[in-house]
Amino acid sequence: MKKISIILLTAITLSSCVSKKQFVALEAEHAQTKEELLAVKTNLQKCLIESEKESSRAFALTEQVKSLKDDKKTALKQVENLTVLTQSSSDNIKNVISQLSEKDRYINGVRKAMTQKDSLNLAIKYHLTKNLTDGIQDKDIEVNVEKTVVFISISDKLLFKSGSYNVTESAYTVLEKIAKVINDQPKMEVMIEGHTDPTPIKRNLIQDNWDLSALRATSITRILQYKFNVQPERLIAAGRSQYIPLAPNDTAENKAKNRRTKIIIMPKLNQFFDLLEQDAK
Repeated sequence: MKKISIILLTAITLSSCVSKKQFVALEAEHAQTKEELLAVKTNLQKCLIESEKESSRAFALTEQVKSLKDDKKTALKQVENLTVLTQSSSDNIKNVISQLSEKDRYINGVRKAMTQKDSLNLAIKYHLTKNLTDGIQDKDIEVNVEKTVVFISISDKLLFKSGSYNVTESAYTVLEKIAKVINDQPKMEVMIEGHTDPTPIKRNLIQDNWDLSALRATSITRILQYKFNVQPERLIAAGRSQYIPLAPNDTAENKAKNRRTKIIIMPKLNQFFDLLEQDAK
C-alpha cells in the first residue's frame, strides 16, 4: 500500500511538472505571437499611412493635370485670339503703310511740282532780269520769285505820265520784252496790278486812285494783248489803289516807290493741281 502511494505521488508530481513546462512554452509562444501581431499592426499602420500619402499625391497630381489641361485650353484660346489680333494688326499695318505710301507719293508729287515750277520761274527770272535791265536803271524794274510766282515791279515813270493812264512811248520797249517772256510760257497766267500813292486825284473818267490804278492796269493789259499778241484769256487786270504801299508815304521818294505797276507771272492753278494728281498716282 505504501508502495502504491509512492508511485501515485511520483506520477502526480511528474504530471504536474510536464504541465508547467507546456504552460511556459505556451506562454512564450503567446508572447512571440503578440510581438508578431504588434509588428504586423505596426507595418499595417505604416502601409495605411503610406497609402494615404500616395492617395494624396495621386489626388494632387490629378488636380495638377486638370489645372494643366485648363491652362492649355486657356493658352490655346489666347493663341487663337492672338492670331486673330495679329492678323487684324497686320491688316491695319498694311493699310497704314499703304496710306503712308500714298501720302509719300503725294508729297513727292508736290515737291516735284514745286521743283518744276521753281526751276521754271527761276529761268523766267533769269531771262527777265537779263533782258529787262538792258539799258534800264535797275531801280526802275525789280524781278522777284516767291512761292513759284514771278513778280515784276515797274516804276510808273517808265510807263505813265504823272496822274495819267496813257502809256508812254518808252514803255513799249519794256512791255515788248515782258511780252516775249510771257509768250514763251503759254501755260502761265499773267496778272497786271496798278498801284498808286495816296495823293487824291479827280479828273475826267478818274474819280479817285481806285480808278487810276485800275485804268493803268487795263492800259497795260490792252497793249500786251493787241500789240504783243498775248492771249487775252491769260490776262488779269487789277487795280489795288493806294492800299498796298511798299514804303510809308512820308516822302516824295517813298511815294514814287509806291506808284508802280506789278506784272505777276504765275502757274495756272488748275494745271498745277492736275500735275499734283498725276504725280500722286
